[in-house]
Amino acid sequence: MKVMLKRVYDAADASDGFRVLVDRLWPRGLTKQAARADAWLPDIAPSHELRRWYHARPSQWPEFRNRYIRELSGTEAMSALSQLHEMVRDQAKVTLLFASRNPEHNNASVLKQLLEGARKPPSSSGPARAVAGRDRARARARK
Repeated sequence: MKVMLKRVYDAADASDGFRVLVDRLWPRGLTKQAARADAWLPDIAPSHELRRWYHARPSQWPEFRNRYIRELSGTEAMSALSQLHEMVRDQAKVTLLFASRNPEHNNASVLKQLLEGARKPPSSSGPARAVAGRDRARARARK
């Protein structure tokens, strides 16, 4: 499995493999034919509220990332994340498409890290439960 990132406005290339748009909104001024996206998963993108929050605070990347990962534990996002995992499993190469001008700090980069195992996807029990479990383990380790 190879996961790549690419701005949706950049020209499509045969080396992109299976192209998946991971933004909630369709990119402005771009036709479906020009985007050449094989799939679009709007439910996997950050909520409108989180996107607006981060747009006003671009220096808050770590907090955005944490909030976005928490959002991925929602029902619709988990379903879309499962679909993305299947796409990655079934394809030799997948390119995650995004509209952001920042190639490093965007939701697609977080998804790439999740897909590559840099961070486990949220569990069905939710992130709050996972944090509580870590806190209990730390408390036991201190005793």
